Amino acid sequence: MASVNKVILVGNCGRDPEIRYLPSGQAVANVSVATSSRRKDKNSGEMIEDTQWHRVTFYDRLAEIAGEYVKKGRPIYVEGRLKYGKYTDQAGVEKNTVDIIATELQLLGGREGMGGGDEGGGGGGGYARPAAAPRAPAPASRQAPAAAPARQSSGFDDMDDDIPF
Repeated sequence: MASVNKVILVGNCGRDPEIRYLPSGQAVANVSVATSSRRKDKNSGEMIEDTQWHRVTFYDRLAEIAGEYVKKGRPIYVEGRLKYGKYTDQAGVEKNTVDIIATELQLLGGREGMGGGDEGGGGGGGYARPAAAPRAPAPASRQAPAAAPARQSSGFDDMDDDIPF
């Protein structure tokens, strides 16, 4: 039986990435990502915002990209897997950890701070997947003749008759 360990986060970075290099030369970047949900309190009726913090680790080229483009406060989309661990703190108390090992990164929001001036709009770069081929622009729509006779339209009047299938 197959198993799945997959996490998808859309949230804001809590701090700039910390980048380090392992002795093997492998890049590693760590960042914290905040996700928030809102709910209404049953007793008071007030809206309560619940924020969760997630530790995300990037490796190799993805770590270098995160180090260059991810900044504190920036919204990002991350896909990855959960990794559980344990460590003993200085007081000798055993602590559990949950990390997200990122396999994909998508920069969200505008392009502010990316070197080319402020350009509005959404988007950003998606990383860890091959880039999709750019789509060709849609052809300009045809305009109906000005003196078309009044008739009930089936919605297919402006379609091309040379359908290749």
